[in-house]
Amino acid sequence: MLLLCLTGLPLIFHDEIDALLDDGPALADRPADAPLKTLDQALATALAAFPGERGLFMSFDTDRPVVNVTTGPTADATVEQMHITAIDLRTAEIVGSIKEEGIMHVILRLHVDMFAGLPGELFLGFMGMLLFAAVVSGVVVYAPFMRRLRFGTVRASRSARTKWLDLHNLLGIVTLMWLSVVGLTGVINTLSTPLVSLWRNDQLAEMIAPYAGRTPPARYASLHEAVATARRAAPGTAPQFVAFPGVRFSSDHHYAVWLRGATPATERLLTPALVDAETGALSAMRTMPWYMTVLRLSQPLHFGDYGGLPLKILWALLDIVAILILGSGLYLWLVRRGAPIEARLQEIVTGGRRPAGPETVP
Repeated sequence: MLLLCLTGLPLIFHDEIDALLDDGPALADRPADAPLKTLDQALATALAAFPGERGLFMSFDTDRPVVNVTTGPTADATVEQMHITAIDLRTAEIVGSIKEEGIMHVILRLHVDMFAGLPGELFLGFMGMLLFAAVVSGVVVYAPFMRRLRFGTVRASRSARTKWLDLHNLLGIVTLMWLSVVGLTGVINTLSTPLVSLWRNDQLAEMIAPYAGRTPPARYASLHEAVATARRAAPGTAPQFVAFPGVRFSSDHHYAVWLRGATPATERLLTPALVDAETGALSAMRTMPWYMTVLRLSQPLHFGDYGGLPLKILWALLDIVAILILGSGLYLWLVRRGAPIEARLQEIVTGGRRPAGPETVP
């Protein structure tokens, strides 16, 4: 958990750090009303840069006219085999490439799976459950303890361990709700891979059932028109990304156009629209099930990036407090782990003073 808090601190400001570290070319000056090229032209530019590869995904920047095209040699290409190219939609020219490398990538991988893939994610999810259990048990222990002292008391005149114990308890109870929320949302995020697999085997399987046994199309319809078809079916939405036929978030026969809401309350909620990759006709559209909605909403809540910079600063301060809690807990465990339980309980009750009589704590 200490590792997660330490790596989580810079990840709270990942957008700001990425902007500082980004030394790629800026977009060329163009009139605000400059016409945009088609998505097919942008895709063609990316494919021309990597001959022999095919389109896998296309994502859309929200603050500038740029699409990011992911290509790879096959539909099941690994992350290492993929190339992500940023295309200016006003010119259909390459403005840069996105590489999964650098210090922020290392920090993110440590935080997400410790470079161990799905087993690492599930292990960290288990650690999150233990954190929540520790918070609950801390409340159970702290409640009777505070019957003897005023809330928030730090006995500064007692031993160093007693002062650290009081500070540890105070910080823990003050950040109780935040630790619980961040811990549980972190656990949910570690279940991303199993939840997506559940959605594929449940909801997606139902939507593509009419295509069972069909041969995948040899030629694809216009990507630009597929996105336009999906948007017409869901007015007031905007495309978040497109999954090409054959990849994990689509089927062998469809463009999966993932649409997000246009308001702050709905922009985190995605609706997949399946567009026939051969004819360009809308095949199915269905809202995400509750477990995928919970997953989507837990991600911004975990990092505090849904309320702008002020909330990020608050999240960072609370994260620093969590680091102090974990560090003090580790200190308290290390300095007294060899002492008998009776002696430890006696010191907690008396604050490090020698009792007046020979009684021991039962």
